[in-house]
Amino acid sequence: MWEEETADSFRRKLIWWIGGLVLVAVIGFGIWYRFLFHPATTAVPPVAAQPPKPMIAEPAVSHPLVAGGGGNEALPALNDSDPVVQDALTAALGRPTIEALLVPQNIVRHIVVTIDNLPRKKLAVDLRPVKPTAGQTAVSPQGDLIVLSEANFDRYSTLVRAVQAADVSSLVAVYKRFYPLFQQSYEDLGYPGKYFNDRLVEVIDHLLETPEVAAPIQLEQPRVFYTFADPTLESRSAGQKLLIRMGPANARVIKAKLRELRAAIVTKN
Repeated sequence: MWEEETADSFRRKLIWWIGGLVLVAVIGFGIWYRFLFHPATTAVPPVAAQPPKPMIAEPAVSHPLVAGGGGNEALPALNDSDPVVQDALTAALGRPTIEALLVPQNIVRHIVVTIDNLPRKKLAVDLRPVKPTAGQTAVSPQGDLIVLSEANFDRYSTLVRAVQAADVSSLVAVYKRFYPLFQQSYEDLGYPGKYFNDRLVEVIDHLLETPEVAAPIQLEQPRVFYTFADPTLESRSAGQKLLIRMGPANARVIKAKLRELRAAIVTKN
């Protein structure tokens, strides 16, 4: 009895094992068939279209400088330009004027930074292209008031005579010859893509707007330096205050030469 049940049980287990193997084989074949004829693909998420980058317009040039003076001459590097620029200015203005007025180091850079700063509140004294004006501010007492003395206007006589005698066409020829260096220096100040000749014209126009202040010009001395007692004068730019300190007659000479210069560097339509 025990042997018959054992044999019968064995046959049933064998049948179940065979059936299980067949089932596993069928499932395996199905998986193999699926991957053989329908390979799995990895879904790639669609790439969002990138918005087009905004086009940066080229800066407009209001006063293009007509080339001339240098031709195809190879210019020195900006940092090596002092000797040749000084020679050109000497030929245009004369040796006595250059020796009396010009600071011979970093000529182009100092011209550019000073021009750029004239409409601002302060000028960097150590970056000026011309030597300091001789003497101290000359004042005269008028009762309880302090006024700018006529003697102060004489302190600028060397500069004003040099400006009055300057031949604008010769100066402009030097400017045009070395204009790439002026442009490079201006961009080095932090104005990439900006046009230096436009800035020069803008500064000239600003200086020409300086009011003519009749003497006596009242001053104050709140600390070490004198200031204009009139707050509307004291609030003006460094360049305009310089013209006022020169006195009306000197300022008229400077303005007349600035008008000549402007006419020479602005393209006529």
